[in-house]
Amino acid sequence: MKWYPWLNRPYRQILNCYQQNSGHHALLLHSQQGNGELSLCYAIIRWLMCQQHNGIKSCGICHSCQLMKSGNHPDFYQLEIETDSKILGVNSIRTIIDRVYERARQGGVKIVWLPQSDYLTVQAATALLKTIEEPPEDTYFLLGCQKRLRLLPTLRSRCLYWSLLAPEESIGILWLKQYGYYDLLSARTALRLCSGAVPAAEVLLQPKRWQERLNLCDALQNAYTNSDFLALLPSLNKDDNGPLYWLLSFLSDALKWQQGAQEFLVNSDRTLLVDSIAARWPAIVLHSQWQQWLYCLRQLQEINVTNSELLLTHYLLNWEHGIVENYIYSQ
Repeated sequence: MKWYPWLNRPYRQILNCYQQNSGHHALLLHSQQGNGELSLCYAIIRWLMCQQHNGIKSCGICHSCQLMKSGNHPDFYQLEIETDSKILGVNSIRTIIDRVYERARQGGVKIVWLPQSDYLTVQAATALLKTIEEPPEDTYFLLGCQKRLRLLPTLRSRCLYWSLLAPEESIGILWLKQYGYYDLLSARTALRLCSGAVPAAEVLLQPKRWQERLNLCDALQNAYTNSDFLALLPSLNKDDNGPLYWLLSFLSDALKWQQGAQEFLVNSDRTLLVDSIAARWPAIVLHSQWQQWLYCLRQLQEINVTNSELLLTHYLLNWEHGIVENYIYSQ
Protein backbone atom coordinates (compact mmCIF):
# COMPACT_ATOMS: atom_id res chain seq x y z
CA MET A 1 0.00 0.00 0.00
CA LYS A 2 1.10 3.58 -0.65
CA TRP A 3 2.66 5.34 2.34
CA TYR A 4 2.05 8.99 3.26
CA PRO A 5 4.27 11.30 5.34
CA TRP A 6 1.49 12.33 7.77
CA LEU A 7 1.27 8.69 8.87
CA ASN A 8 4.83 8.66 10.23
CA ARG A 9 4.06 10.24 13.59
CA PRO A 10 1.02 8.13 14.56
CA TYR A 11 2.80 5.01 13.32
CA ARG A 12 5.82 5.66 15.54
CA GLN A 13 3.66 6.52 18.53
CA ILE A 14 1.55 3.38 18.23
CA LEU A 15 4.53 1.10 17.56
CA ASN A 16 6.51 2.55 20.47
CA CYS A 17 3.73 1.36 22.79
CA TYR A 18 3.94 -2.17 21.42
CA GLN A 19 7.72 -2.14 21.67
CA GLN A 20 7.41 -1.25 25.35
CA ASN A 21 4.83 -4.02 25.86
CA SER A 22 2.16 -1.43 26.67
CA GLY A 23 0.26 -1.65 23.40
CA HIS A 24 -3.46 -2.36 23.65
CA HIS A 25 -4.83 -5.62 22.25
CA ALA A 26 -7.74 -3.72 20.64
CA LEU A 27 -7.03 -0.55 18.65
CA LEU A 28 -9.86 1.60 17.29
CA LEU A 29 -8.61 3.90 14.54
CA HIS A 30 -11.02 6.73 13.67
CA SER A 31 -10.32 8.45 10.38
CA GLN A 32 -11.89 10.26 7.47
CA GLN A 33 -12.21 7.82 4.58
CA GLY A 34 -9.30 7.97 2.20
CA ASN A 35 -6.83 9.54 4.63
CA GLY A 36 -4.28 6.73 4.45
CA GLU A 37 -5.90 4.82 7.33
CA LEU A 38 -5.72 1.51 5.46
CA SER A 39 -1.99 1.93 4.90
CA LEU A 40 -1.44 2.75 8.58
CA CYS A 41 -3.40 -0.28 9.80
CA TYR A 42 -1.68 -2.59 7.35
CA ALA A 43 1.77 -1.37 8.43
CA ILE A 44 0.89 -1.97 12.09
CA ILE A 45 -0.40 -5.45 11.25
CA ARG A 46 2.76 -6.26 9.31
CA TRP A 47 4.91 -5.26 12.29
CA LEU A 48 2.83 -7.29 14.75
CA MET A 49 3.04 -10.33 12.49
CA CYS A 50 6.76 -9.99 11.79
CA GLN A 51 9.06 -12.46 13.56
CA GLN A 52 12.28 -10.44 13.10
CA HIS A 53 11.51 -6.78 13.81
CA ASN A 54 13.88 -4.14 12.50
CA GLY A 55 13.10 -1.44 15.04
CA ILE A 56 9.65 -0.10 14.13
CA LYS A 57 9.79 -1.74 10.73
CA SER A 58 8.85 -5.25 9.69
CA CYS A 59 11.75 -7.18 8.23
CA GLY A 60 9.97 -8.19 5.03
CA ILE A 61 11.92 -11.44 4.76
CA CYS A 62 10.69 -13.75 7.55
CA HIS A 63 8.11 -16.40 6.79
CA SER A 64 5.27 -14.37 8.36
CA CYS A 65 6.19 -11.30 6.29
CA GLN A 66 6.26 -13.39 3.14
CA LEU A 67 2.84 -14.83 3.94
CA MET A 68 1.47 -11.33 4.54
CA LYS A 69 2.90 -10.12 1.24
CA SER A 70 1.24 -12.99 -0.59
CA GLY A 71 -2.06 -12.41 1.24
CA ASN A 72 -2.10 -15.96 2.62
CA HIS A 73 -1.24 -15.64 6.30
CA PRO A 74 -3.42 -18.19 8.14
CA ASP A 75 -3.47 -16.15 11.38
CA PHE A 76 -4.67 -12.93 9.77
CA TYR A 77 -8.42 -12.38 9.50
CA GLN A 78 -9.95 -9.45 7.63
CA LEU A 79 -13.69 -8.83 7.66
CA GLU A 80 -15.42 -6.71 5.02
CA ILE A 81 -19.02 -5.50 4.93
CA GLU A 82 -21.59 -7.58 3.09
CA THR A 83 -22.07 -5.77 -0.22
CA ASP A 84 -25.78 -6.41 -0.59
CA SER A 85 -26.84 -5.48 2.94
CA LYS A 86 -24.00 -3.05 3.81
CA ILE A 87 -23.49 -4.61 7.27
CA LEU A 88 -21.05 -6.73 9.24
CA GLY A 89 -23.28 -9.50 10.52
CA VAL A 90 -23.04 -11.66 13.61
CA ASN A 91 -22.41 -14.88 11.66
CA SER A 92 -19.19 -13.50 10.19
CA ILE A 93 -18.02 -12.39 13.64
CA ARG A 94 -18.81 -15.76 15.21
CA THR A 95 -16.86 -17.57 12.51
CA ILE A 96 -13.79 -15.45 13.22
CA ILE A 97 -14.17 -15.79 16.99
CA ASP A 98 -14.12 -19.57 16.70
CA ARG A 99 -10.87 -19.38 14.76
CA VAL A 100 -8.98 -16.99 17.03
CA TYR A 101 -9.48 -19.33 20.00
CA GLU A 102 -7.47 -21.95 18.13
CA ARG A 103 -3.68 -22.12 18.36
CA ALA A 104 -1.82 -19.77 15.99
CA ARG A 105 -0.78 -21.83 12.99
CA GLN A 106 2.51 -19.96 12.56
CA GLY A 107 3.28 -19.92 16.28
CA GLY A 108 3.07 -16.12 16.50
CA VAL A 109 0.15 -13.73 16.97
CA LYS A 110 -3.35 -13.72 15.51
CA ILE A 111 -4.85 -10.53 14.16
CA VAL A 112 -8.45 -9.59 13.33
CA TRP A 113 -8.87 -6.52 11.13
CA LEU A 114 -12.25 -4.82 10.68
CA PRO A 115 -11.58 -1.76 8.49
CA GLN A 116 -15.29 -0.77 8.58
CA SER A 117 -16.29 -1.63 12.12
CA ASP A 118 -18.99 1.07 12.18
CA TYR A 119 -21.09 -1.28 10.02
CA LEU A 120 -21.29 -3.90 12.77
CA THR A 121 -24.83 -4.84 13.68
CA VAL A 122 -25.75 -4.68 17.37
CA GLN A 123 -25.62 -8.48 17.60
CA ALA A 124 -22.24 -8.62 15.86
CA ALA A 125 -20.80 -5.84 18.04
CA THR A 126 -22.03 -7.61 21.19
CA ALA A 127 -20.43 -10.88 20.12
CA LEU A 128 -17.15 -9.11 19.33
CA LEU A 129 -17.28 -7.23 22.64
CA LYS A 130 -17.28 -10.44 24.66
CA THR A 131 -14.16 -11.65 22.87
CA ILE A 132 -12.33 -8.32 23.24
CA GLU A 133 -13.13 -8.29 26.98
CA GLU A 134 -11.53 -11.73 27.39
CA PRO A 135 -9.23 -12.04 24.39
CA PRO A 136 -7.36 -15.22 23.48
CA GLU A 137 -3.63 -15.15 24.11
CA ASP A 138 -1.49 -13.25 21.59
CA THR A 139 -4.52 -11.95 19.69
CA TYR A 140 -4.95 -8.39 18.45
CA PHE A 141 -7.98 -6.57 17.11
CA LEU A 142 -7.67 -3.56 14.81
CA LEU A 143 -10.92 -1.70 14.15
CA GLY A 144 -11.24 1.11 11.64
CA CYS A 145 -14.23 3.44 11.60
CA GLN A 146 -15.41 6.65 9.98
CA LYS A 147 -18.48 7.24 12.16
CA ARG A 148 -17.38 6.50 15.70
CA LEU A 149 -20.79 7.17 17.25
CA ARG A 150 -22.30 4.31 15.28
CA LEU A 151 -20.30 1.85 17.39
CA LEU A 152 -21.68 0.52 20.64
CA PRO A 153 -20.37 2.68 23.51
CA THR A 154 -19.36 -0.45 25.40
CA LEU A 155 -17.28 -1.63 22.41
CA ARG A 156 -15.61 1.76 22.06
CA SER A 157 -14.74 1.78 25.74
CA ARG A 158 -12.91 -1.56 25.46
CA CYS A 159 -10.59 -0.30 22.72
CA LEU A 160 -7.71 2.14 22.63
CA TYR A 161 -9.16 5.02 20.62
CA TRP A 162 -6.88 6.74 18.09
CA SER A 163 -7.92 9.59 15.82
CA LEU A 164 -6.04 9.98 12.55
CA LEU A 165 -6.21 13.62 11.51
CA ALA A 166 -5.93 14.82 7.94
CA PRO A 167 -2.83 16.89 7.11
CA GLU A 168 -2.94 20.64 6.70
CA GLU A 169 -4.32 21.82 3.39
CA SER A 170 -0.96 23.20 2.26
CA ILE A 171 0.64 19.76 2.73
CA GLY A 172 -2.18 18.12 0.81
CA ILE A 173 -1.84 20.57 -2.08
CA LEU A 174 1.93 19.99 -2.19
CA TRP A 175 1.43 16.22 -2.24
CA LEU A 176 -1.10 16.44 -5.08
CA LYS A 177 1.23 18.73 -7.02
CA GLN A 178 4.04 16.18 -6.73
CA TYR A 179 1.73 13.65 -8.38
CA GLY A 180 0.89 15.89 -11.31
CA TYR A 181 -2.13 17.87 -10.14
CA TYR A 182 -0.99 21.41 -10.91
CA ASP A 183 -4.39 23.14 -10.96
CA LEU A 184 -4.30 24.77 -7.53
CA LEU A 185 -7.99 25.67 -7.49
CA SER A 186 -9.13 22.17 -8.40
CA ALA A 187 -6.72 20.60 -5.90
CA ARG A 188 -7.97 22.83 -3.08
CA THR A 189 -11.60 22.11 -3.97
CA ALA A 190 -11.01 18.34 -4.10
CA LEU A 191 -9.30 18.41 -0.71
CA ARG A 192 -12.14 20.36 0.87
CA LEU A 193 -14.75 18.07 -0.66
CA CYS A 194 -12.86 15.16 0.94
CA SER A 195 -12.41 16.91 4.33
CA GLY A 196 -8.66 17.13 3.79
CA ALA A 197 -8.13 13.43 3.04
CA VAL A 198 -5.41 13.52 0.37
CA PRO A 199 -5.74 9.99 -1.11
CA ALA A 200 -9.50 10.50 -1.40
CA ALA A 201 -8.89 13.85 -3.13
CA GLU A 202 -6.49 12.14 -5.53
CA VAL A 203 -9.23 9.65 -6.45
CA LEU A 204 -11.74 12.48 -6.90
CA LEU A 205 -9.35 14.29 -9.24
CA GLN A 206 -9.13 11.34 -11.62
CA PRO A 207 -10.48 12.61 -14.98
CA LYS A 208 -13.63 10.46 -15.09
CA ARG A 209 -14.62 11.17 -11.48
CA TRP A 210 -13.82 14.88 -11.67
CA GLN A 211 -15.88 15.15 -14.84
CA GLU A 212 -18.86 13.70 -12.94
CA ARG A 213 -18.56 16.54 -10.46
CA LEU A 214 -18.26 19.13 -13.24
CA ASN A 215 -21.36 17.64 -14.86
CA LEU A 216 -23.25 18.09 -11.59
CA CYS A 217 -22.10 21.72 -11.40
CA ASP A 218 -23.41 22.36 -14.93
CA ALA A 219 -26.67 20.53 -14.21
CA LEU A 220 -27.15 22.51 -11.00
CA GLN A 221 -26.56 25.80 -12.80
CA ASN A 222 -29.08 24.85 -15.49
CA ALA A 223 -31.59 23.75 -12.85
CA TYR A 224 -31.48 27.16 -11.18
CA THR A 225 -31.57 29.00 -14.49
CA ASN A 226 -34.48 27.02 -15.97
CA SER A 227 -36.26 26.02 -12.72
CA ASP A 228 -35.99 22.41 -13.90
CA PHE A 229 -34.57 20.54 -10.92
CA LEU A 230 -35.66 17.13 -12.20
CA ALA A 231 -32.90 17.49 -14.80
CA LEU A 232 -30.46 16.86 -11.93
CA LEU A 233 -31.57 13.24 -11.62
CA PRO A 234 -28.97 11.64 -13.96
CA SER A 235 -26.16 13.47 -12.14
CA LEU A 236 -27.40 12.52 -8.66
CA ASN A 237 -28.41 8.91 -9.22
CA LYS A 238 -25.05 7.23 -8.63
CA ASP A 239 -24.22 4.12 -6.62
CA ASP A 240 -21.78 5.80 -4.23
CA ASN A 241 -23.94 8.86 -3.37
CA GLY A 242 -20.94 11.11 -3.98
CA PRO A 243 -22.96 13.68 -5.99
CA LEU A 244 -25.34 14.10 -3.04
CA TYR A 245 -22.38 15.15 -0.90
CA TRP A 246 -21.41 17.62 -3.61
CA LEU A 247 -24.95 19.01 -3.71
CA LEU A 248 -24.97 19.44 0.07
CA SER A 249 -21.64 21.26 -0.12
CA PHE A 250 -23.10 23.81 -2.55
CA LEU A 251 -26.06 24.51 -0.25
CA SER A 252 -23.78 24.97 2.76
CA ASP A 253 -21.47 27.16 0.67
CA ALA A 254 -24.43 29.36 -0.24
CA LEU A 255 -25.14 29.85 3.48
CA LYS A 256 -21.49 30.78 4.06
CA TRP A 257 -21.67 33.21 1.15
CA GLN A 258 -24.66 34.97 2.69
CA GLN A 259 -22.69 35.38 5.93
CA GLY A 260 -19.64 36.80 4.17
CA ALA A 261 -17.49 33.73 4.89
CA GLN A 262 -16.22 33.24 1.35
CA GLU A 263 -12.77 32.11 2.48
CA PHE A 264 -14.35 28.95 3.92
CA LEU A 265 -16.07 27.86 0.73
CA VAL A 266 -15.63 24.23 -0.24
CA ASN A 267 -16.40 24.75 -3.93
CA SER A 268 -13.86 27.50 -4.39
CA ASP A 269 -13.68 26.83 -8.13
CA ARG A 270 -17.39 27.56 -8.63
CA THR A 271 -17.98 30.84 -6.81
CA LEU A 272 -20.38 32.18 -9.45
CA LEU A 273 -22.64 29.17 -8.96
CA VAL A 274 -22.48 29.55 -5.17
CA ASP A 275 -23.34 33.24 -5.55
CA SER A 276 -26.38 32.47 -7.72
CA ILE A 277 -27.69 29.93 -5.20
CA ALA A 278 -27.15 32.35 -2.31
CA ALA A 279 -29.02 35.08 -4.19
CA ARG A 280 -31.97 32.83 -5.01
CA TRP A 281 -33.33 32.08 -1.50
CA PRO A 282 -33.05 33.35 2.07
CA ALA A 283 -31.04 31.45 4.66
CA ILE A 284 -34.06 29.73 6.23
CA VAL A 285 -34.98 28.15 2.90
CA LEU A 286 -31.42 27.12 2.08
CA HIS A 287 -31.09 25.52 5.49
CA SER A 288 -34.36 23.63 4.99
CA GLN A 289 -33.14 22.42 1.61
CA TRP A 290 -29.90 21.26 3.19
CA GLN A 291 -31.80 19.34 5.88
CA GLN A 292 -34.04 17.67 3.31
CA TRP A 293 -31.12 16.48 1.17
CA LEU A 294 -29.21 15.32 4.22
CA TYR A 295 -32.21 13.23 5.22
CA CYS A 296 -32.36 11.83 1.67
CA LEU A 297 -28.67 10.88 1.89
CA ARG A 298 -29.22 9.09 5.21
CA GLN A 299 -32.12 7.14 3.73
CA LEU A 300 -29.94 5.95 0.87
CA GLN A 301 -27.08 5.04 3.23
CA GLU A 302 -28.93 3.40 6.08
CA ILE A 303 -32.04 1.92 4.49
CA ASN A 304 -32.00 -0.75 1.83
CA VAL A 305 -33.73 1.45 -0.73
CA THR A 306 -34.93 -0.65 -3.65
CA ASN A 307 -35.43 2.26 -6.01
CA SER A 308 -33.04 5.15 -5.43
CA GLU A 309 -34.19 6.84 -8.63
CA LEU A 310 -37.74 7.06 -7.31
CA LEU A 311 -36.57 8.49 -3.97
CA LEU A 312 -34.40 11.12 -5.66
CA THR A 313 -37.24 12.03 -8.01
CA HIS A 314 -39.49 12.62 -5.00
CA TYR A 315 -37.02 15.08 -3.44
CA LEU A 316 -36.29 16.82 -6.73
CA LEU A 317 -39.99 17.35 -7.45
CA ASN A 318 -40.49 18.76 -3.96
CA TRP A 319 -37.60 21.08 -4.58
CA GLU A 320 -38.93 22.13 -7.97
CA HIS A 321 -42.40 22.86 -6.63
CA GLY A 322 -40.94 24.88 -3.79
CA ILE A 323 -42.05 22.60 -0.94
CA VAL A 324 -39.59 22.29 1.92
CA GLU A 325 -41.02 20.72 5.07
CA ASN A 326 -44.10 22.89 5.73
CA TYR A 327 -42.91 25.96 3.86
CA ILE A 328 -43.95 27.06 0.40
CA TYR A 329 -41.57 29.63 -0.94
CA SER A 330 -41.72 31.74 -4.03
CA GLN A 331 -39.79 30.68 -7.10
